[in-house]
Amino acid sequence: MFQPLHAVHRLYQYRKAISTKAYNARGKNVVRCPQCLLAESLCTCAVRKPLATQTQFLLIMYDDEVLKPSNSGRLIADLIPNTHAYIWSRIQANRAMLALLKDPNYQAYVIFPSQYAMKNQPVINSLSDSVSLLENKTGLQKQKKTLFVMLDGSWREAIKMFRNSPYLHHLPLLSFSAEHTAHYALRKGSRDFQLGTAEVAALALAVNGEHDNANALTAWFDLFVSSSLYGRSQQSSQTLVPLSIKRDAFEQAYQLAVKSK
Repeated sequence: MFQPLHAVHRLYQYRKAISTKAYNARGKNVVRCPQCLLAESLCTCAVRKPLATQTQFLLIMYDDEVLKPSNSGRLIADLIPNTHAYIWSRIQANRAMLALLKDPNYQAYVIFPSQYAMKNQPVINSLSDSVSLLENKTGLQKQKKTLFVMLDGSWREAIKMFRNSPYLHHLPLLSFSAEHTAHYALRKGSRDFQLGTAEVAALALAVNGEHDNANALTAWFDLFVSSSLYGRSQQSSQTLVPLSIKRDAFEQAYQLAVKSK
């Protein structure tokens, strides 16, 4: 069931169009839905629903990340209507992306571990810290839209993108503590604090006071992971949690998010 395309879908189509050869991911012979990239028999598009939110996300994606079926960044755009997505370039940053980062109506935060902060880059652990920081620097700030900037790629790629993107180094860096342990079963990082992109986005929503939306995104992520594992299973799927349970969990979380508005 096809639904309106969002920013990551459009970026996927663009990246495929400029590719000189097919991207051969694991399970390359699987017939996949062109939107969710899950096996057609496991497609989740029919249950995808947008959330009502004031939060916006900017995904800066490493070259072929958008082509990977295991990418969880697209899950953010599935639920968060105002999600922007661009391919990262070390040589020439996208002009529209730079304009968004400079837009005075937005307050952008780069989500990244504090140990990678550049010299004199402000580091915060909550948005209340940011309010105090900005008021001390420039006086009382007008209300701005929150824009969370996320670097979407493998851990090594994300570090490379951050270090080679000077336009990010003056922005406040929002860092989560290592106590948040990853449970991303598809591409778990080598360290516990290396969460999947959608997991980090859910933490960001919670930090911004949108706890019900955070729970809905987490449930959507769980459905995605379970559906992917079903698609990869070479054995009986009896050991896996039934997908109907995961779908019901997302529906319940979504309804709670709707009622909280």
